[in-house]
Amino acid sequence: MGSSFGLLFRMSTFGESHGGAVGVILEGCPPRLELDLAMIQNELKRRRPGQSRITTPRNETDQIEILSGLDGNTTLGTPIAMLVKNADKRPADYADMQKVFRPSHADATYQAKYGIQAPSGGGRASARETIGRVAAGAIAKQLLFQESKTEVLAWVKRIHDIEADIKSDDVEVDAIESNIVRCPNQKSAGLMIKRIEEISKEGDSCGGVIECIVRNPPVGLGMPVFDKLEADLAKALMSLPATKGFEVGSGFKGTFQKGSEHNDEFLPSLDGRLKTATNNSGGIQGGISNGEPIILRVGFKPTATIRKTQKTIDLEGNALTLGAKGRHDPCVLPRAVPMVEAMVAIVLADHLLRQRGQCNS
Repeated sequence: MGSSFGLLFRMSTFGESHGGAVGVILEGCPPRLELDLAMIQNELKRRRPGQSRITTPRNETDQIEILSGLDGNTTLGTPIAMLVKNADKRPADYADMQKVFRPSHADATYQAKYGIQAPSGGGRASARETIGRVAAGAIAKQLLFQESKTEVLAWVKRIHDIEADIKSDDVEVDAIESNIVRCPNQKSAGLMIKRIEEISKEGDSCGGVIECIVRNPPVGLGMPVFDKLEADLAKALMSLPATKGFEVGSGFKGTFQKGSEHNDEFLPSLDGRLKTATNNSGGIQGGISNGEPIILRVGFKPTATIRKTQKTIDLEGNALTLGAKGRHDPCVLPRAVPMVEAMVAIVLADHLLRQRGQCNS
């Protein structure tokens, strides 16, 4: 239970952080879709550990194996199974923590819920689970682009208290990928990298905000009431490890405005598409995409596992102190950028298929 997402474009992920492998089974991908398999691998490269000095040093190549659902690079319409084997496993790093709860980690709640937990790493709570999401998201991205030229781009907007001044309309993928923190503002990126390195030397961690834009989204995605597009996006993104907040459009800043300031006035349009003078709605009105760029932000907390000594308890409730071992990101955000893009793309692909099945136009 709880390892599947989507209605028509549906993925189920499997595997633990230090188990034999992790992966995904993707159902509902339309047949005869020509895939760029190298693009799937590149998305995993963007997510993989050990990619820079500000990420975990765990050394994984994350080489994808596609087991079913394709004829060459053409989708068959049948389930697509994708697998990545875990190579650099070090369960011994967690020997002391099998009976000790790491503060703000999933150890205690998993133990309370199931009476058992993965003996090493974070198990299913580890960000390594997101390999399957990113692989499925790479296919969703290609479906969206081939169907409607839709582009999904995310970047790091803030690290700790360092926020980049970025106009989302101007962001390009080359600028995002030009530095190891994935912030398209080069001056801010340098400050962010320095801050992460300083905090890491202290044995500590930090969080921040990732912003995402969807360019040229199809009009009409989203369902009334419970399946509103922003509601499904919120669930998808808040299911990522370490997430603690979600905003779309003006978000919480919009609460400081009057209705006359916040409303997006409509502009004349000759092509039948909805056009607005502003985009405080973030491309979604009444839970349905209006064709304007979808803009959203996701807040990530500091990595829970840190080297600094903290107070905690063991399985029996005895007080003790813990300085965690193992290899962990001092800041998850640089590697979380492709995760955010993947979940956004999966939601849009699912709603695209739902819209196709419901409407004739």
